[in-house]
Amino acid sequence: MATIGFIGLGNMGGPMAINLLKAGHDVNAFDLSQAALDTVAAEGGHAAASAVEAATGADFIVSMLPAGVHVKGLYQTGDAPLFDVISKDALIIDSSTIDAATAQSVSAAANERGLSFIDAPVSGGVGGAVAGTLAFMVGATEAQFAKAKPILDCMGKNIFHAGQSGAGQIAKACNNMMLSILMAGTSEALNMGMKNGLDPAVLSEIMKQSSGNNWALQVYNPVPGVMAGVPSSNDYKGGFQVDLMFKDLGLAMELSQQSNSPVPMGSAARSLFSLHKSKGNGGLDFSSVIKLYQDS
Repeated sequence: MATIGFIGLGNMGGPMAINLLKAGHDVNAFDLSQAALDTVAAEGGHAAASAVEAATGADFIVSMLPAGVHVKGLYQTGDAPLFDVISKDALIIDSSTIDAATAQSVSAAANERGLSFIDAPVSGGVGGAVAGTLAFMVGATEAQFAKAKPILDCMGKNIFHAGQSGAGQIAKACNNMMLSILMAGTSEALNMGMKNGLDPAVLSEIMKQSSGNNWALQVYNPVPGVMAGVPSSNDYKGGFQVDLMFKDLGLAMELSQQSNSPVPMGSAARSLFSLHKSKGNGGLDFSSVIKLYQDS
C-alpha cells in the first residue's frame, strides 16, 4: 500500500480520494474547502494543512484542479511549489483537464529536476468517480504508465495509455468534443420527435436499436423521466456541468487551431453550449442543452 498525497477534492477528486482509501492506501488530502477535507477525513483520510504537507513524503501525488494555470502554480510557480518538496522516487499523476501544452511544459520542468509527472485526465463523470469506474487517458512513458496503473485501477475501470506526455489531454479533448456533438444531436432528434407527437421513451428505444444509437441514448438520456438515475430526471442537477463542457470545448478549439484540424461540428456544439451557458444554465448538467431546443 502506498502513501498518496491528493490535492483537489471537488465533485470528482473527493470520491477518487475516497476510493484510494477503500483500496487500503494512506491518503494525505488537501483542498481549500474545509467541508471537502472533512468528507475525506471521515472516510479515514488525513486532512493536511497545506498542499506541501500533503505531498511531502508521498509515494504518489494525485491532483485534480480546475485549469492549467492552477496546475502550473501548484507544482512550479506558486508561493510554495510542490516540485521543491516532492521525492524524486514519487510519481505525480495530474488528473485535471487542462491544455496539452501546459501538461507537456510541467512534465518537462519535472524531468529537468529529476521528477516524474504524467497527465491522466478522466471521463465518466461524478457517478464514475463515486463508483470507481472512471476511464483514465494517460500521457506518460511506458515505465511511468506501469507505475501509475495500480493506483489508477483503484479509481477507474478503463485505463488507457494514450501516448507520451500531453497525449492524455489530447485524447480527453477529442472525447469531450465528440460527447458534446452527440448530446446536441441527440437532443435535436428527440425534441423534433416530441414536437411531432412521439413519446421520447419510445423514440429513444427505436434509435437505440437503430443506426442513431449512441452513448447519450444508452446511459444519459437528456429528456426528463425517460431514464432513472440521470441528471435529466433530477432537474439536471449533478453530473457534468455546462460550464465544464464549455471549458473543455475551448481546449478542443485551441487544439484544433494548433494542429490545423477542421472542427465544424465541434465549433457548432461549442456555440450551442455557449448560448445555453449565457442563459444562466452553466451550473446545470450538460444534457440540459435540450432546453435550447424546447424553449425555441
